[in-house]
Parts: sequence; structure tokens; C-alpha cells
Amino acid sequence: MPARENASRIRLMGFDVDGVMTDGSLYFTPNGEELKVFSSLDGHGLKMLQSAGVEVAIISGRSSRALELRAANLGIGELHMGVEDKRACLDALLARRSLPASEAGYMGDDVVDLPILRACGFSATPSDGHEFVRRHVGYVASKPGGRGAVREVCDYLLAAQGRLEAMLSAYLV
Repeated sequence: MPARENASRIRLMGFDVDGVMTDGSLYFTPNGEELKVFSSLDGHGLKMLQSAGVEVAIISGRSSRALELRAANLGIGELHMGVEDKRACLDALLARRSLPASEAGYMGDDVVDLPILRACGFSATPSDGHEFVRRHVGYVASKPGGRGAVREVCDYLLAAQGRLEAMLSAYLV
């Protein structure tokens, strides 16, 4: 089934963080505090997705105070950090909402994301996602992780659901 058709049904969209919402670089201060750089374009795309009624979840293998703050800033309540089995996390989210996997999507960048990517109705990766992952997802963004890939996927989902043009047109008034 084509990616656009799958995208039209998505009601819950999950995102990995390192390599997807960021460029994958890990920065540490001398005292061990982790720093992350997020794209404001990506953030607005996530807000648009939420305002269109698509729930956003973050499912990450790493934990980070910076990510906690970013998720809170974006109003993302489903923040799951330090997750070893992302597929099980998704299954639990779907069960609590009585949603089928066909109405869920995920964007990841590395081979550890393949179990969750392959379980979803819609799957995506940034342009710089691992080559093996790029071969096994429904949509490969033209932008790299942390540099607009998330926004591109958000826009793609909104367009597939027939909502993007109206949302963008609202900024022209």
C-alpha cells in the first residue's frame, strides 16, 4: 500500500529523538550534562500535527533533561525515554487507545528502530537515516535528522489527510 494512503489514516505518530529530532550528535558539558539541538521548524510541524488531531508521542532509547524540556514546550504528553523495546511501548500506547497499528506511524533512523517501524501503518526516516532503514520504510524524507526531516513528515501526513493547505492558508490572512 502506498505511503500516502497509509499516512492518511494516522492518528498517533511517534518519533525517535537522536538522529530524527536532532542531528544525532551528542554534546556533553564538562560536568556531564547532555545538550541537544532541536529545529524550530520541526517543532512547529509537531504542533500543527497535534492541532489537526494527530497525537504525537516520543519514544527514545535515551533519557535526557533537554528532551523533557522540549517535549513539555511542545505540549507532548506521551514522552517515553530510556525505552529498550520501542515496539512494546507502541503496543501499550495503541492498546490504551484501542487503536490498530495501521493508524500509528513512527519515524526512526537506525536499525534498532526497525521493529517499531515495521509494526506501524506508516514509517519514515530522515535522508541520513541508516541505509538499511531507508530500504525498509514507507517514506524517506529529503531532509536530514534535526534539520527539517520531522517537519517534512508532519507536512506529508497533514497533506495526506487533506489538512495541510487549510492550515498553511490560515497564515496568509
